[in-house]
Amino acid sequence: MDGLIPFNRPHVPAAAQALVAECLASGHHSGDGPFTRAATQKLRGHVGGGGVLLTTSCTHALEMAALLLDVGPGDEVIMPSFAFVSAANAFVLRGATVVFVDCRPDTFNLDERLLEDAITPRTKAVVLIHYGGVACAMDVIGDIAARHGIAIVEDNAHGLGATSDGRPLGSFGALATQSFHETKNVQCGEGGALVVNDPALLERAEILREKGTNRTQFARGEVDKYRWLDVGSSYLPGDLLAALLCAQLDAFDDIQARRGAIWSTYDTELSAWRRDHGVPAQHVPADVAHPSHLYSLLLPDRADRDRFIRHMADAGITSPFHYVPLHDAPGARGRSRVAPSGCAVTNDVSARLARLPLFPDLGATGVERVLEAVVGFVPRRPHD
Repeated sequence: MDGLIPFNRPHVPAAAQALVAECLASGHHSGDGPFTRAATQKLRGHVGGGGVLLTTSCTHALEMAALLLDVGPGDEVIMPSFAFVSAANAFVLRGATVVFVDCRPDTFNLDERLLEDAITPRTKAVVLIHYGGVACAMDVIGDIAARHGIAIVEDNAHGLGATSDGRPLGSFGALATQSFHETKNVQCGEGGALVVNDPALLERAEILREKGTNRTQFARGEVDKYRWLDVGSSYLPGDLLAALLCAQLDAFDDIQARRGAIWSTYDTELSAWRRDHGVPAQHVPADVAHPSHLYSLLLPDRADRDRFIRHMADAGITSPFHYVPLHDAPGARGRSRVAPSGCAVTNDVSARLARLPLFPDLGATGVERVLEAVVGFVPRRPHD
């Protein structure tokens, strides 16, 4: 691969243009058309078979989750600070207070050992981000949530196709969300889905998604007219996006195989360099199968991380940092608090983490360039 190697480049399967052209010719371009139904069915098999509703984004799916759980003023929602802002905004918009819990230093996921101490009588839900598609400790978290009667929402934006102890991510929470942004393994430019694993929430989810009306039931012939029944918005994507998503889901095995080969090559070829320089990669527990969404390196300190990013850029390779902690962001003021354990690990991980390019069309030459650049970097301060 000549020239600049980007961090990500959207993969377009060979069938995509034909499916989009078919949608254009059909005359049905708005939501809930034949391609929406087809994509929904294909997706259902990857997330454990719950109710699946395509949305315009993972952000909108999270907003729907907050509505479905009746989150409001006085409620608290626990989530990691090392996360994308949409997970916090969805609940802050409903008037809730977000409670930030620290992440683990190995998987970069919410530290399940700190969860119980963050729960109060006001806790309504815990939002989990499976960082890089590596599952959170779902057995421990599930037990804690059940004992305290709080809902689990999985932000599974990174984790389509991943499993924990053989069970698909996106099937553990009462609700789960997916992202089909162009940076994800399966993408349609912008898009998402809400997975409804609690059957009691599905009918209302359909209503919220259709502007607060029972239009979906009307389309199925279950009512003779549709009416305004609840709050809601227009969360459904157009069928053109669903056509592109169908092509992506049809190519899922090929996409995953390509990404998996790149991830494994990075992990194998960089093992000696990482050991010699004290640079760990994200830990993958033995009972977890991840989707090769990210390959992350934890440099010894912020100065080395910033030097590494500049070093890679000089080699024509984009290797960015990732989340800036949410707990000390300007938008968090007055809308959140930090759990008693603090967020020291989050601050450390955020300051040290960098990601390598990983996309299906990177190719062997691109991978070789990335590897050559990485092993050419020598940290100044090896980390203990």
